[in-house]
Amino acid sequence: MGKKDKKKGKLKQKLTDKYRLVVLNENTFEERFSLKLSRLNVFVLGGVFSVLLIAGTILLIAFTPLKEYIPGYSSSALKRKAANLTFEADSLKIKLAILENYTKALKPILTGEIEAENIDSVQIEAKQRLIDESKLNATKEDSIFREKVESETRFSLQKNAESTIQIVFFAPLNGGISQDFDATSKHFAVDITAKTGTPIKATADGTVIFSGWTAETGYVIILKHAKEYISVYKHNGNLLKEQGDFVKSGEVIATVGSTGELTTGPHLHFELWSGGYAVNPTNFIDFK
Repeated sequence: MGKKDKKKGKLKQKLTDKYRLVVLNENTFEERFSLKLSRLNVFVLGGVFSVLLIAGTILLIAFTPLKEYIPGYSSSALKRKAANLTFEADSLKIKLAILENYTKALKPILTGEIEAENIDSVQIEAKQRLIDESKLNATKEDSIFREKVESETRFSLQKNAESTIQIVFFAPLNGGISQDFDATSKHFAVDITAKTGTPIKATADGTVIFSGWTAETGYVIILKHAKEYISVYKHNGNLLKEQGDFVKSGEVIATVGSTGELTTGPHLHFELWSGGYAVNPTNFIDFK
């Protein structure tokens, strides 16, 4: 035990022995700088310096762009760009799928594979409301007056010169027009404002040729009518009819909403097409 104590004492003495580090001017031997050191101080200072150096290196790599130059690390900007491109690719896939479904639904109509039923909405309603005027002892003047009043309760009538069939267009929604039809700005519709949930009605008898969702215009429903007329209803809150359904004029087909990327608030974006060309709905319908 005595030898071990002596060794420990010598080791401790070596670590604690003081040394003097002197910096001299080589020409004049003038003392410029001196420092008292021991082996223990050197070890402690060296350890502290090493720890600070390692910690500083870690912080420099973790919180500065220098880490991008170290193999195995990727650029944060590159990661953001990759994530954004992934989201855009997914969005494009969804839009492409919607466009394909939309085109697939319209293709049979545009190619003539499906023919819209030749329906005279005026004649059907007339048959439903048929009354034996002889039982009422109606005079000729009374008949003319009733016919005039009944025609005033409907909206403008479009006649085809090649046929006696007539189409009466009802207002799908009563309300103020926030944006008119403007072909120069490619706004082929009228925007009608109304409260969310207000019923939207079919403008005339027809068949539902599309009922679904698009990213830009939200819930959309499209009807094919007689005389090659097509009516389009966009930004709906809910759709109440499915593709292939037959609807009567004035029947509720959707509700007012504000769906889609291009909407600015609750309203109905209503389009009317005739023979493949957009027409101004206000020329056929009174929305007041």
